[in-house]
Amino acid sequence: MRASQEENEKINIDNRVTTSTGSKDFFTEVFANGHAMIADEPVKYGGTDRGPTPYEYLLAGLGACTSMTLQMYARRKNLPLEKAVVRMTHEKVHAEDCDHCESSEGKIDRVEREIELLGELNDEQRQRLLEIAERCPVHKTLHSEVDIISKLKN
Repeated sequence: MRASQEENEKINIDNRVTTSTGSKDFFTEVFANGHAMIADEPVKYGGTDRGPTPYEYLLAGLGACTSMTLQMYARRKNLPLEKAVVRMTHEKVHAEDCDHCESSEGKIDRVEREIELLGELNDEQRQRLLEIAERCPVHKTLHSEVDIISKLKN
């Protein structure tokens, strides 16, 4: 059952990111700062494939933060960065296959991030921008300890 227009307006006014999933499938309505989006899962996992998956949203957040951070730095330093394109993939890999990871057992999440820098940048500027990409706030969050507190609404 989809949310009514009135329910959507109430959710939309809330300043938190809000998601709502019905009982029949994984199709999810998402509201973030007044913006309506949808999420779903592929058909092969029981979804209807009408929107990005949660992991795709995670990658989109990291990619957006990365390109915004690069542009912010380039503007501040007057670097000739015309465009930053970030392409990412996510997969689960065996920890034993990761030579620089702390975990050595089970599976870990691997995100591969390819950054394309367009503009008349020299090698030193390009390398510096790659270093700056590691400082994007979402990247830092994904590398830090995250405390998620869940509670039921009364």
